Amino acid sequence: MEKHILVVFPHPDDESFGTSGTLAKHIQSGTQVTYACLTLGEMARNMGNPILANRVTLPELRRKELEESCRAIGIQDLRLMGLHDKTVEFEDQEMLTSRLRALIDEVKPSLIITFYPGYAVHPDHDATGAAVIRTVTAMPKKERPKVHCLAFSNGCEKILGKPDVLVDVRDYLPQKFASIRAHQSQFRWETSGQSELDKAVLERFSQERFWTYHFE
Repeated sequence: MEKHILVVFPHPDDESFGTSGTLAKHIQSGTQVTYACLTLGEMARNMGNPILANRVTLPELRRKELEESCRAIGIQDLRLMGLHDKTVEFEDQEMLTSRLRALIDEVKPSLIITFYPGYAVHPDHDATGAAVIRTVTAMPKKERPKVHCLAFSNGCEKILGKPDVLVDVRDYLPQKFASIRAHQSQFRWETSGQSELDKAVLERFSQERFWTYHFE
C-alpha cells in the first residue's frame, strides 16, 4: 500500500479516464491522495452538449466539475495550481519546478502519477510530465518517490515497451464512471454513442496501465 500518492495533471478530467479507478482502489486501502491540477482547462473547445457554459463561465464550471470528480473518486486533497490552459510549456520552468518541489516536500509522496513526457499527445500533458520528471531528477536519489506515467500516443508501446503496471479496477468502475460523468462539459455518455453498460466499455475501462519512469 502506498503511503501518499501525488497526482500531477494539467487539466480537469485528466484524472478520470486513466487513473480514477486506481486512485479509488488506493484510497479504499487507506492511502492519502493529493491531486495537483495545474490549470482549469479554460481553453477547452467543448462547452457541453447541450451547451452548458461560454468562454467566460467555463473556468468556474470546470472547477466545480473537478471538485465533483474528486468527491466521486474519494480524493482528499485537491490543489489548484492556477496556471493557464495550453501554456504549461511556456511557463517559467524554474518557478514550476520550485512549486512542484515544495509540494513534494510537503506531502512526501511515495508515488507520483503524471504523464509520460513525449508520449501523452497534448503539449500540456507532455510539459507537465516533463516538469515532474525534472523536479524528481533533481532530488537526492534516496528521497525520490516512484513515478508512474500515463502514455497513449500512437506507437508508444513500440518505444516504451509494454506498461509494467497494470491495475484491475473492475470493482471501482462505479467511482470511475462517476468521475467521468462529473465532467459534463467535456463528455456525456448520452451523446458519445456508447453506454457505461456496454460490454466493450466495461472491458476497456476495467484495467488502467502505467509505465514506471526509470531515473538514471
